Amino acid sequence: MIDENSAQLGIMQIEDAQARARAAGLDLIEISPNAQPPVCKIGDYGRLKYEQSKKDKDARKKQRHFELKEVKLRPKIETHDYETKARMAERLLQDGSKIKVTIMFRGREVTYAIFGRRLLDRMAEDMAPLATIEREPRLEGKNMFMILAPRTVPAGPPKYSKKEQTSA
Repeated sequence: MIDENSAQLGIMQIEDAQARARAAGLDLIEISPNAQPPVCKIGDYGRLKYEQSKKDKDARKKQRHFELKEVKLRPKIETHDYETKARMAERLLQDGSKIKVTIMFRGREVTYAIFGRRLLDRMAEDMAPLATIEREPRLEGKNMFMILAPRTVPAGPPKYSKKEQTSA
């Protein structure tokens, strides 16, 4: 038995412990039910629940969530458009998200899937300092995609996104 000031009171009967808690205007809280004998504490149960919810909320905040973001491309993409998409992919990888790079084929373009494969290989090569290939390029229906996961420690600087230099 532990009282409201965290002082050890020793082993008590349940009735005595409940009476002591009622006299203090607090609750009898079972801390460790599996111990021999069980450990109980006199305290405010509402406050205990509140503090526990705060701890849980902080733990959830500190968890790292990997989101899957998508970058969509076309097989006949121009150089500047590709670089814009690559910059966006680099930014997403630096933020810690996984990215799914998708090549969308329309109509008969799917017969030239080799162009899409080359584009995905180029993207993987350009993202190599920041990402590793989690899923190899694969064709499903009229879309070809691969998944890139961010590296924990980048192997080099990003290829397309440059830090903006500010003049003082």
